[in-house]
Amino acid sequence: MIFSTYQFILVFLPIVFVVYFVLHHLKWHQMAKIWLVIASFYFYSQGSPDFFPFFMGSVLGNYIIGTTMSRMSGDSYRIERRLLLLAGVLANVGLLGYYKYTDFFISNYNFITGSDYTLKHIVLPIGISFFTFQLIAFLVDSYRGETEEYDIVNYLLFITFFPQLIVGPIIHHKEIVPQFADEKNQRMNYDNIAKGLFIFSVGCAKKMLLADPLTTDAELFFNQLDALTAAGTLKFLSSWFYSLEYTVSYYFDLSGYADMAIGLGCMFNIVIPQNFNSPYKAKDFQDYWQRWHMTLSRFLGNYIFRNTYKKGVKWRNYYVATMVTFFVSGFWHGAGWTFVVWGIVNGILVCIGSWRNKNKKKTPLFLGVPLTFLLAILTRVLFVSNTFTDAWNVYKGMFNFASLGTSIGEAANTIATFIANHQTMGLTCMIGLFICWFMPTTKKMSDSFTTKKWYWLIYPAVLLAICIFKMDKVVQFLYFQF
Repeated sequence: MIFSTYQFILVFLPIVFVVYFVLHHLKWHQMAKIWLVIASFYFYSQGSPDFFPFFMGSVLGNYIIGTTMSRMSGDSYRIERRLLLLAGVLANVGLLGYYKYTDFFISNYNFITGSDYTLKHIVLPIGISFFTFQLIAFLVDSYRGETEEYDIVNYLLFITFFPQLIVGPIIHHKEIVPQFADEKNQRMNYDNIAKGLFIFSVGCAKKMLLADPLTTDAELFFNQLDALTAAGTLKFLSSWFYSLEYTVSYYFDLSGYADMAIGLGCMFNIVIPQNFNSPYKAKDFQDYWQRWHMTLSRFLGNYIFRNTYKKGVKWRNYYVATMVTFFVSGFWHGAGWTFVVWGIVNGILVCIGSWRNKNKKKTPLFLGVPLTFLLAILTRVLFVSNTFTDAWNVYKGMFNFASLGTSIGEAANTIATFIANHQTMGLTCMIGLFICWFMPTTKKMSDSFTTKKWYWLIYPAVLLAICIFKMDKVVQFLYFQF
């Protein structure tokens, strides 16, 4: 079940919402929480039914380990807590590794040794990469003594709250648990409902009106790379255009999901952290990664970078810690060497941006923003390509100037023909870029939201109505594959 479907919007959400607040109205507060947990379990089971028992076991197992460590206070239990932490982290990483990386390791073992072991083709459970990070964060904080001894219901709410369960934003227990305990959040708030619907509708429009058509069009090109390369028809314009499409669509797909999750949380009076802040307005890659998927960057910063970086130790300096962090980020994103190299390249670009900022080598915005966006396109090619060969062929196509023609007139005619054949997708892409560069973020718009002005109510109603009429065709969120 995904957000942009009739089943979710017209059936699941209204039922869960009404029952939740009716139970709170009857002062059955614990039952309201239990109801939300049950609904979240049902929501997840619809996406990965075969994995659901393992999901339950993982969630409950982490609770037992985390609460056990919380109870072991004092230095006398240091070794025991370390062993429990190690066991918990290894169990989480092992489960993630089995489902996500088994075929990766088998294929690499076959390549190195010349063996011919059969790939398992294990279906990746939805959201496993995201909730694994939240579980690991809970264990580490329990080890550090930074968690309260949550009861099982509050813990389950933190892990399974359905708006953010599958693709984030990645939340922290200290952000969410106190909100469910706050009495004012247990009453229906009509302003929050209206605001939540506004944010949700914006996210839904990002996903369905911009991301979906761009993704579908770009996928057709990238899936035909072998044939296009063999035929010698991988051209300059198509290589740049479809790479641009993917760059724009990935932003609207993931930020659209985040907006929908934040909007749903708002309806339930729960504040979910922001995940994007106009990343394509970034002046360098250090700035870019402070704006893109911010909750993932926060997790990697808190639990990878800070455990690697140590001031005054040369081999654990800022740049080394940054590269380690982006190596982990790349490997986390996907089971392939293209993702690892993508992470390393991003790490290098962040280090360059950091060094320039540290040495006060400022790039003017009118140069920094387009250059950063250009690099985002180039790195996105590596991210979406199935193999290095595919990526290399696209890069070669990007510099295949001969495909434009041998004269200025022929080049102009080639460009005009290409534009004429790609009007709809070209216009969609231009609208997306205009929103990225010149429109306020959803956060800024929602901060200005008020039910006292009629157009704030009409705007989301129109967007949501348009989206509902298009829900006959369901397109999965891009990050479901991670």
